[in-house]
Amino acid sequence: MSDNSSDGAAPLLSVDGLVRHFDVSAPFLNRLIERLDRSYVRAVDGIDFDIGRGETFSLVGESGCGKSTVARLIVGLYQPTAGSIRYDGVEIGPVSAAAERKRMQPHMQMIFQDPYASLNPRWRVADIVAEPIRVRSLIKGKAETLNRVGELLSQVGLSPADGERFPHEFSGGQRQRISIARALAGEPEFLVCDEPTSALDVSVQAQILNLMKELQDRLGLTYLFISHDLAVVYHVSTKVGVMYLGRLVEWADTKTLFENPRHPYTRMLLDAIPDLEMSGRQRIPVAGEVPSPINPPSGCAFHPRCPHAEERCRSEAPQAREYDGVHVSCHAVADGRIS
Repeated sequence: MSDNSSDGAAPLLSVDGLVRHFDVSAPFLNRLIERLDRSYVRAVDGIDFDIGRGETFSLVGESGCGKSTVARLIVGLYQPTAGSIRYDGVEIGPVSAAAERKRMQPHMQMIFQDPYASLNPRWRVADIVAEPIRVRSLIKGKAETLNRVGELLSQVGLSPADGERFPHEFSGGQRQRISIARALAGEPEFLVCDEPTSALDVSVQAQILNLMKELQDRLGLTYLFISHDLAVVYHVSTKVGVMYLGRLVEWADTKTLFENPRHPYTRMLLDAIPDLEMSGRQRIPVAGEVPSPINPPSGCAFHPRCPHAEERCRSEAPQAREYDGVHVSCHAVADGRIS
């Protein structure tokens, strides 16, 4: 795996061959009577990427492609079936790395998709934001902790007095600001953002994204940003990885990927963005449905929906190749059938 960091330094996060399968088999007696095999959802099926310090690496793709599973694997909510997750050079992926993961996890925090479900409705905002401070024993004393909570709330555009209120008294955008303050309370250097704006109105999305960018610049944060909205990804990302059915099909720096997408799936996703300039260029709509991750297609998983698919695509899974800094897994690109 090549180093994704722009200055040649070692990446902050490195993911290699990451796999997560979920057992969704019928109960044992049903399998015995009906002679069924075990069934597994191949949520993440072998992906590799690096994130350098201070970067924003975005994972994009349709719903069900495995983006959120990757996020949960990295922060330790799931354990990988196989593969490696290295944070600052330390392996934190497998069950055997529990001690190292516990040591590194305070450096990571997660911002969840739904600001209505991710905050405890029975707690006041001050208690919600102060929880990471208490757990990590970052500050001693109630008065000092409340002062720090006030600073964090101010940092995300709220008032220290808001700490006395309950989550139901806030709008969706304000709740997400509270979630960001809670994440920052643990003094992380790496934030995993799982579609943090998708449940918000468009105008509020812009405010939250601007806040996250400002905090990144001020605090030197590194982001893994999960989204299905390519317009959002274009504005916040340093690098972008496109996922399809548990695999990365293309990844590159943001400008290169948006200006010259190579994989047919990436092109279809970009063609789905409204053409506000009305350039009149030919656009290929996204056709078909995402196949089941329980029984994915043979060969290249995208071949049932791909206009360039040939017999090789149906029988042989493509390997990632690099073309001028762009990593692509596609037989049609490798064969020169599309450039």
